[in-house]
Amino acid sequence: MPEDGKGSASVGHRRKRNIVTIGGGSGQFVLLCGLRHLEGMAITSVVSMVDSGGSTGRLRGEYGILPPGDLLKCVLALSPHQNLARTILLKRFKRDRRLRGHNAGNMLLTMLSRYTGSFPSGIQALAEILDVEGTILPVTIDKATLVAELTDGSRVYGEKAIDMPRGHQREKIRDVFLVPHHSDTVRVFPPVIDAIRAADGIVIGPGDLFTSILSNLIVPGVADALRAAAAPIYFVVNIMTKYGETYGFTARDFVEELEKILERPVNGVICNNREPDPEVLARYADQKADVVSLDPQDPWWEGRGLKAADLLDTSGGIVRHDSGKLARLIETLVAPQTE
Repeated sequence: MPEDGKGSASVGHRRKRNIVTIGGGSGQFVLLCGLRHLEGMAITSVVSMVDSGGSTGRLRGEYGILPPGDLLKCVLALSPHQNLARTILLKRFKRDRRLRGHNAGNMLLTMLSRYTGSFPSGIQALAEILDVEGTILPVTIDKATLVAELTDGSRVYGEKAIDMPRGHQREKIRDVFLVPHHSDTVRVFPPVIDAIRAADGIVIGPGDLFTSILSNLIVPGVADALRAAAAPIYFVVNIMTKYGETYGFTARDFVEELEKILERPVNGVICNNREPDPEVLARYADQKADVVSLDPQDPWWEGRGLKAADLLDTSGGIVRHDSGKLARLIETLVAPQTE
């Protein structure tokens, strides 16, 4: 119905559903690649801003900019020119000493941000170049470092260090928080709150739990907005555990960590229930990674809308969610409504 009350919606008109995704890294890329092909969905992706590795980490250190890496993945995922854009923008420079190791996309986003004078404007400009269908929002435009506090009281500084633990054993992560660089606090980017309020469905994950997912939710204001959200919240649980972050975690452990931050139960939990082939699992065992186990008979799942299905993709020997299968399952939960 139009906001001014004039006229009426035609019979059978299908209103687009506002879908907000929250995450970062390759998990968000896979999710958005699938959602982009669904009809009747208006997608807004909220992206973590703590990446500190590789080209992104160097650009943060040399130019003091916000990390472009995860945002670039989302831009590529939502572009109809994805295959060509990935070939060009993910290509790494080799010859020039200063450029060596950087990819073209990160450099372009850095240049656009500096020229426009604003990181969000740089993202918007790159999205315009690539005809992106959807909106991509950094969760914050304040510079900050992610810190993990371990169960022995020690602390690990930076997403890269948290993501790649040294040695053969490390205490479990007890808590994560953000340390601002130039102010007393980290503030949420206001359009993120607007997007959550306007959402018809909110999808969190998949992705590294502490560095790609919870790093969004601990930005002040985000968890409050999610607690107050009228839209249902769905959590996509990872297929594999990750050493240093979620070693030994079950599906329930993932959800409990998320709900501890949200201070509310989620409305739906999406889990893969197909196990990869033994030879694939053997390669992951070398990295101390196992399949996330699920007990669907556990009474704890009652009221959390558990959806378990074959969502597996192991092409190239890498375990990930199948973007098409995942998107189709989400479509059944947040399908466009006829008005």
